[in-house]
Amino acid sequence: MVKHLIPRRLACALSAALMLGSGGAHALGLLQAYDLALQNDPTYREAFYDSEAGKEYKTLGRSGLLPSVQGSYSASKIHSDRDILLSNGKNQFDQPQYFSRSSVLQVRQPLFNLDALARYKQGKAQSEFSAYRFNASSQELVQRVTSAYVDVLYAQEQLALTTVQRDTFAEQQKVNKRLFEKGEGTKTDMLETQARLDLAEAQLIEAADGLATNKNTLAAIIGTEVTSLDPLGPNFRIMPLQPSSFEEWKALALKNNPDLLSQQAAIEASRQEVNKARAGHAPRLDFVGSYSKSTSETLNTLNQDITSRSIGIQLNIPLYAGGAVNASSRQAVANYEKAKVELQNKTDKAMVEMRKQYNLVLSSVARMDALVKAVESGKLLMTATEQSIKGGVRINLDLLNAQQQLFTSQRDLAQARYNYLLSHIRLRAQAGTLSVDDVREIGAYFR
Repeated sequence: MVKHLIPRRLACALSAALMLGSGGAHALGLLQAYDLALQNDPTYREAFYDSEAGKEYKTLGRSGLLPSVQGSYSASKIHSDRDILLSNGKNQFDQPQYFSRSSVLQVRQPLFNLDALARYKQGKAQSEFSAYRFNASSQELVQRVTSAYVDVLYAQEQLALTTVQRDTFAEQQKVNKRLFEKGEGTKTDMLETQARLDLAEAQLIEAADGLATNKNTLAAIIGTEVTSLDPLGPNFRIMPLQPSSFEEWKALALKNNPDLLSQQAAIEASRQEVNKARAGHAPRLDFVGSYSKSTSETLNTLNQDITSRSIGIQLNIPLYAGGAVNASSRQAVANYEKAKVELQNKTDKAMVEMRKQYNLVLSSVARMDALVKAVESGKLLMTATEQSIKGGVRINLDLLNAQQQLFTSQRDLAQARYNYLLSHIRLRAQAGTLSVDDVREIGAYFR
């Protein structure tokens, strides 16, 4: 009669394991975790302020094409010595003291300035680069939050299953001990079960440490302590993959991937750096207008108020800069070519990663189907093995192996489901289409 207790208790324990950490009134959902991360994640906040700073590149570049207005004012008290030769041949000496004042307002408008034009275009490219980088950081945050969230849930399932496994082995050990005392069991059965029990104890400690680490990782992202999370709902569904073909995903990535778009902006910025360097040989033509007013500006204009107005053009022609213009041009061209090579490198890596995630999404479906069947088969095997032991066909070791097989299948099934969801997230990130809507869609799996 004692032997019948193991499968029933195991079934109850497995049910409890699946409900461990189930969503309560205060459980944290994935969308809530994402909202908290938007507010508290230091990496995301750093990227946000970097993006805010990057927006100003465009304005800074445009400023070189717009008029510049500057004013100046000076006031001085002057003590001077003056020696005047009179018409009679005598010298007249005096020491006048007076206040000298001068104010100038000048307007300068570039008319032809290749350097300023290149700086404007470069500023636009740099602002676009910052915007794309922030987009990449936003999508990367979705991946980090989702990954950390499911890591905690998987660690909880690991801990729950390991606890059930440990408790099952402990119960099995009690059964073996009672059977041995009645002369129906063997010492070998007790040693086999004790070995499995000791291993389960070690695995339990490891699982607890892993859960604590994963909770701390998620807490660092969302900025608050992690207590309970919404677990996977009971009815796990397969999402239709849209678009379905890899070529369509590839086209999306080439069009929307923020890493590739930011590198394209970096190439444009490098190209304008070449134009800036070469502009060192080009003349500069400015319109200049000024208005000035002075009082007693010099000793010769003592007690005189002078107002001047002028408009005109100013042409500056660079002649020689010691070879700096040619050197900076060659350097800029080299960096421009380097940026183009980096784009190809990033494109290749993005395509490899996209193919990997695309294949994972497809293969995960078949893997989950197989593992669902494996779990069901494992449960049937447990029952059959227990019945066979009663009939003397199977032994204690067979039951332990059946238990281990069932735990392994349940663990692998949980991992396959989490990997399926993460692959969807990562595939969309590579395509550059990941958004908060995807967080809501994935979050609906957790209840």
